[in-house]
Amino acid sequence: MSSTEAGRDVTTIQLLSPTGERVDSDASAEFQPYVDALTDDQLRAFHRDMVLTRRFDVEAAALARQGQLALWVPSHGQEGAQIGLAHATRPQDHLFPSYREHAVALSRGVDPVDILRLLRGHTHGGWNPAEHHNFHVYTLVIGSQTLHATGYAMGLTLDGRAGTGDVETDQAVVTFFGDGATSQGDVSEALVFAASFQTPELFFLQNNQWAISVPVSRQSRTPLVHRAGGFGIPGTQIDGNDVLASYAVSRRDLDAARTGGGPRFIEAMTYRVGAHTSSDDPTKYRTDDELQGWIARDPIARFETYLKGLGETDAFLAELAVECDDLGADIRRRTTTLPKPEIGLMFDHVYSEPHPLMAEQKEWLARYEQSFGPAADAPTDGARS
Repeated sequence: MSSTEAGRDVTTIQLLSPTGERVDSDASAEFQPYVDALTDDQLRAFHRDMVLTRRFDVEAAALARQGQLALWVPSHGQEGAQIGLAHATRPQDHLFPSYREHAVALSRGVDPVDILRLLRGHTHGGWNPAEHHNFHVYTLVIGSQTLHATGYAMGLTLDGRAGTGDVETDQAVVTFFGDGATSQGDVSEALVFAASFQTPELFFLQNNQWAISVPVSRQSRTPLVHRAGGFGIPGTQIDGNDVLASYAVSRRDLDAARTGGGPRFIEAMTYRVGAHTSSDDPTKYRTDDELQGWIARDPIARFETYLKGLGETDAFLAELAVECDDLGADIRRRTTTLPKPEIGLMFDHVYSEPHPLMAEQKEWLARYEQSFGPAADAPTDGARS
């Protein structure tokens, strides 16, 4: 599959067409064996994770509209890119997300309510990466996670935990970012260090076409995948709504990076079907024709068609629908009954060790709250939490 951006041809790796049929081409030939090796259970897991993430997204958006969240960041439409990558990682890998990687978080064992606690204002982090298969906390400062990831990847090399040639034990790092983040200096700096020190790292760009209201065509006059080559890093563009392409290319690149091949770069061409966040109105800057064109390439509908073509039963899909309903009900119940966080919790994990400035600020806040009398300790209304 080829696309033309700003007058330049780009080969886009695609293994599954929008109509759910396997694609056999010269460009895809290298990656066919990765897909052929997948078991039926693995294929079902791809679909299950995408569908459950979509249901989580729908439920969270409803909670935000009802005042139960301070903010929601939809991932609708990007499930294929994320789940393919997530299943391509190995347990020892470290993943550094931005704030829209819900599918990856869930596949790595993060409780969805921990994501909602963060977006409800109950926590600054939400989870301990060591307890969730090395999935690190969300980063709201655009692009800064790429530097965190690159620094960590440099440490893996220095500690001898990568580059031995053993894919079963060597570790790799994935950093996620969007097309908007490529305009941040942090991303370019991370690419410089990654190339210079040949880090065991995969830069995973989800190009969802819009940086809030700015189209990618205004941010870059050339395809973003070409940025990688400028830093001396091999780059590949994939159909980001094709979960099989995401899996196969990510698997190849991660194993190359972990065994000493240096950093890799993937641009996943996908689309943000929902708003940038719950405070955004995308109807102000994009057309309905554009939106419907991308909805027709939906990664979940595409993969369901593919599974049915392989003989998947209606029973599996029916069981999954029930699981989705259970997940939605569980998320709503637990989110709306979250206890009020301790007033001083925000100071407890700023530093790894006790810090006098944090202790002073925590004591000051406690005195300030007490100055209001008993009303300060009253339960907070769910809509204002």
